[in-house]
Amino acid sequence: MVRRIAITGLGAVSALGATARANWDAAREGRSGIVAHLFDGGQHAPEPVTLPAALTADGFEAALEARFGRKVSGMLDRFALLGLCAAYEAVEAAGLIDHPALSQRTAIVLGHGQGGQETMEKCYERYYGLKAQRMHPATVPKVMVSGAASAVAMQFGVHGPVFATSSACASSAHAIVQGAGLIQTGLADIAIVGGSEAIATPGGMSGWTAIQALAATTCRPFSKDRDGMVMGDGGAVLILEDMDHAKARGAEILGEYLGAGMTSDAFHITQPSLEGTSGAMRQAVANGGLAEFEEVLISAHGTGTPLNDKNEAASIHAVFGDKAKRHPVIATKSAHGHLIGGSAALQTVIALQALKAGLAPPVLNYSEADPECDVDVVVGQVRPIKARHALVNAFAFGGLNVSMAFAA
Repeated sequence: MVRRIAITGLGAVSALGATARANWDAAREGRSGIVAHLFDGGQHAPEPVTLPAALTADGFEAALEARFGRKVSGMLDRFALLGLCAAYEAVEAAGLIDHPALSQRTAIVLGHGQGGQETMEKCYERYYGLKAQRMHPATVPKVMVSGAASAVAMQFGVHGPVFATSSACASSAHAIVQGAGLIQTGLADIAIVGGSEAIATPGGMSGWTAIQALAATTCRPFSKDRDGMVMGDGGAVLILEDMDHAKARGAEILGEYLGAGMTSDAFHITQPSLEGTSGAMRQAVANGGLAEFEEVLISAHGTGTPLNDKNEAASIHAVFGDKAKRHPVIATKSAHGHLIGGSAALQTVIALQALKAGLAPPVLNYSEADPECDVDVVVGQVRPIKARHALVNAFAFGGLNVSMAFAA
């Protein structure tokens, strides 16, 4: 018998706030974390540029270290600190701090698109700009993509399966699915899953500018005048748990993971494929049993790029047919920016709270309907919904697609 998977803890940190609740409150109230930022790479870099971005406020590191009672930032890149911050909140919310189950029967799977980008840029500055012979001794552990997962394992004494997934914008979605699989196959009773990212750096932004992916002013998912994505940083973590295990220890059940779909376009490194994205969604709908419901909340990948949003809208129609416009569509990247590896996890944290509250947060910056995006986009203000189930999409460069089904 397949083990049911409960969600017993949530954690998040982004430009919208330093907790899961703060992120939900901001999304519900239509507050944006996107502002103009000056990206200055220093004396050896080109002229500074000002671009819209959604960056996590400074200070979360100090708050995290105050909780731990020790310094942790010296050996961790910003992306790992963000992941550790979200993980601590989720573990604490689940009532698992110092719980014996964390030792042997817990897994950790965290997703990141690039890992220690900030550290790498400082290394390049040191090596090529300052001609330094030696790197900082913490360079390798700070850069490695598995740094956040290892940090969480060491903090909570987790000896079960611990690893990272990296699949660009689908990284944390793949992490959630892999964590659920470890529980379903009996390798763990609990999985700490999610992801984080901190690649909105001067060099990183230059790379995104080079492929003409960034918006000029802000992120406008599904709006006819959309012109690109806005980068963000942050992290989000969920605690997945065998349902019987969660109930036996008296944990609060915040939702349930129902299933997922995963596909590869095998088509183009940046352009999406209708067959690939709709295929992942169709699998998730089938595996999660969502076809029978009259209303499903769809948390869209919704990057605000012309091709992605058009393709995602077409995928919704391909999967749901004449019921496509019955399902409210939200796109929270319009508020918290695109966290790349951390986006799907943050979307999920917000979607679960939306289901609990019976409210769909509005898509921000939407100014004009696009006939090529003919779906029920929630705009203007928060909308009451009847949906008790959600579909969360993550469609990555390289044609790597994940769609996940949840219930609250």
